Amino acid sequence: MAHVNRVLRSINDEDGARCVDIFLRPDGTIGFEEYRRDVEDSRGWFPVGGHSFGIFHEEGAALAAAMRDVPWLRRAVGSD
Repeated sequence: MAHVNRVLRSINDEDGARCVDIFLRPDGTIGFEEYRRDVEDSRGWFPVGGHSFGIFHEEGAALAAAMRDVPWLRRAVGSD
């Protein structure tokens, strides 16, 4: 199945093994999810956070929730 969400922002951890995507759904709501990948595994990124069902109406609100729920993200955003 093709992805229907459009990524607004993707933030990687310092190792590049995890990321958080802030995305826009077709219905206009916004969400986020945490993903991880293993460099040894060529299958790509896998969702690991279970956050994708949260609904937000502003990108900033989704980012604030992600920063609260994903511990490493605060350091990554602080270094942007």
